[in-house]
Amino acid sequence: MIRRLTTLLVAAALAATAPTVTPADRASADEVEQIRNGGFDTGTDPWWTTANLSAGLSGGRLCADVPGGTANPWDAAIGQNDINLVKGESYRLGFSASGTPEGHVLRAVVGLSQPPYDTYLDVSPQMSVSGNTYTFTFTSPVDTAQGQVGFQLGASADPWRFCVDDVSLLGGVPPEVYEPDTGPRVRVNQVAYLPRGPKRATLVTEATDPVPWRLKNAEGATVARGQSVPRGIDASSGQNVQTIDFGSYRTRGAGFTLVADGETSRPFDIGTSAYERLRTDALGYYYTQRSGIEILGSLRPGYARPAGHLNTAPNTGDDDVPCQRGLCDYSLDVTGGWYDAGDHGKYVINGGITTWELLSEYERSRRAESAQPEKLGDGTLALPESANKVPDILDEARWELEFMLKMQVPAGEPLAGMVHNKIHDEKWTGLPLLPHLDPEKRELHAPTTQATLNLAATAAQAARIYRRHDSAFAARALAAARAAWAAAVANPEKYPSDSDGTGGGAYYDGDATDEFYWAAAELFITTGEKKYADHVLASPLHTADIFTPAGFDWGRTAVPGRLDLATVPNGLPDRDRVRRSVIEGAGTYLATQRAHPYGLPYGPEGNRYDWGSNSQVLNNAVVMAHAYDLTGRTVYRDAVVETLDYILGRNALNQSYVTGYGEVSSQNQHSRWYARQLDPSLPNPPRGTLAGGPNSSIQDPFAQGKLQGCVGQFCYIDDIQSWSTNETAVNWNAALAWVASFVADLSRD
Repeated sequence: MIRRLTTLLVAAALAATAPTVTPADRASADEVEQIRNGGFDTGTDPWWTTANLSAGLSGGRLCADVPGGTANPWDAAIGQNDINLVKGESYRLGFSASGTPEGHVLRAVVGLSQPPYDTYLDVSPQMSVSGNTYTFTFTSPVDTAQGQVGFQLGASADPWRFCVDDVSLLGGVPPEVYEPDTGPRVRVNQVAYLPRGPKRATLVTEATDPVPWRLKNAEGATVARGQSVPRGIDASSGQNVQTIDFGSYRTRGAGFTLVADGETSRPFDIGTSAYERLRTDALGYYYTQRSGIEILGSLRPGYARPAGHLNTAPNTGDDDVPCQRGLCDYSLDVTGGWYDAGDHGKYVINGGITTWELLSEYERSRRAESAQPEKLGDGTLALPESANKVPDILDEARWELEFMLKMQVPAGEPLAGMVHNKIHDEKWTGLPLLPHLDPEKRELHAPTTQATLNLAATAAQAARIYRRHDSAFAARALAAARAAWAAAVANPEKYPSDSDGTGGGAYYDGDATDEFYWAAAELFITTGEKKYADHVLASPLHTADIFTPAGFDWGRTAVPGRLDLATVPNGLPDRDRVRRSVIEGAGTYLATQRAHPYGLPYGPEGNRYDWGSNSQVLNNAVVMAHAYDLTGRTVYRDAVVETLDYILGRNALNQSYVTGYGEVSSQNQHSRWYARQLDPSLPNPPRGTLAGGPNSSIQDPFAQGKLQGCVGQFCYIDDIQSWSTNETAVNWNAALAWVASFVADLSRD
């Protein structure tokens, strides 16, 4: 998911203008204090406060009485503007602060005082009554004279008193060296290995000769032993590594560890039950992402919240959303759907690939020899719709499909049948912010060819799948798919704008040939009509090698079409060739995995890991799973199983990227409501939430301050501010759910 997210500091009205940074400013930034009157020795100027604070000097400190009942941290704030920041310069923010009564959380930020309100330091210490002294170091990613230091004090239910003194922002300090705690040098799948599946670990070592290893059970007894295999320098991490293979040991149990080179791995199980839970948790994630419905604590303990964007103040609501100014003269009811990621936006493009993957997971369960369809049945996910005699996974996918159908331009309007690209806030909002507290105006964005074809593809897919459960809905979906296809053919180049990234992600895509291929494939499979087959056969993508190292995602959608043409019954004339192409593509990923010291079927050019790389890793496994279904060859099955090892801990950082799975797992994904890192009253993401993973471009300021020069797998940090490496997203979890379901189905082996 290629996006740009920003974080609000305070209202734009508090920002002041200032001249741009000059070369002289840069030259003088070293060892120069950027804060004016940080000790409050000359009064309170140039510090400002929001109007709801009663503030003044007390005992040489600036103190403020903070009202209770504000919704957001920035609703009550103290700050100073017109601060010079120099790109690449390291700064240390220091201050002393106290809060009465104790236990209040202060949010201290350094960033821009004007749109887009980027933050370069964002910390939330909990204060004690006696007062504390704090220091934080960061590196500025920009040159600006519109910097701001802010202390955000809102979002408390009760009134309290805040005092601050000795505020300093000093440039020229040594940069903070970020060294992730990677734990023991023996890297394993921290969750479980299948008894009859591959069992490999990676040892990080300076040794170049084989190293003896021992497998120990929970009682500490050695149950297997052997010698590691040297692999040399792993380009994706820069580490010298060796491989440990203990696949011959098949006894089930819990609490195993591997010992090698004086190191003991984190514990793991040998068994299958963990993957049953992972399948359920990865799919259960979607309920708490729902918009327009109350999330019930009885169904998700700890995650209850009011319905978001249902026109209850302060929401403007999604039941009557207008277009951006000048785009159209109508409004649409676009309630429902999933919040796409860590913000409150809803996107047809990303919703499309997500819905396809959930429906694909279900469709596979009905035809694959190894599948267990009852595991995706009614009542398996604890949803409000459970016990309606429809499989829960289809209930969940329909929540998004109904939203996507609402995004279609109505008949009689210009561009009728096209689909609006997205709906989100007019302006970016900050963290944390529960959906029902979002005060921003909501807007429909322009219809695009890509969004229109996403609906055509997924609605056509839905039409064949829902027929046996709700024939009326299936017919409505197919009619919408046909209308969307015709509209896209009539408007083939209405692409998303790369500048439409205020308040939500741009999702720019300058090529719709892959969406045309995908939609034509799904429409042909469902209807058997020649006009769709003709488009499939005429597309240059039909015979192209589309199985690239980066895999498929929302911007590369030809692969879903090819996979369904290969595995879902249809009468395409060259279907045998299509099947062979999938097997050949899977063979490429298999070869990549075998060559990779960490067992990854992902080898991006130059080891430049992409945004959301974890989902691309998993989607390459999806291709190999299809090859297994087509051939029955165990090498593809085992390759899918081994791919999960990387996701669950066998990686350079020695951590699981799935919340709640493994001894050390991602906990602080970027989200406005799974925001415990910023607000202890809020939860971490639910079990089964996948983090985006390493991203070599580290677009967010937080990661830029920590990860400059990172190599491949090390371009990740588990912090809520790192939206480019650590966001949560519906499409990423779909890949996890698909692969987890495949592996869980192997429990009969």
